[in-house]
Amino acid sequence: MSVQKMKSNRSAAKRFKLKPNGKLKRIKGNKHHCNVHKAQSRIRRLKESGTVEGKKAKDLRKVIFS
Repeated sequence: MSVQKMKSNRSAAKRFKLKPNGKLKRIKGNKHHCNVHKAQSRIRRLKESGTVEGKKAKDLRKVIFS
């Protein structure tokens, strides 16, 4: 009888991607609606992708790639 493997979290797998250097890439929030009062520079800054670092990155790797 084999031991069952832990399922990967599919919602987290869709939100985060692994970059070639090993870091997790994420998309910044707060840019999809109510943009009238936001400055254009802020909206441009939110279009750039960010990275997840530290303990959160370690926990996400465990959840996504389990």
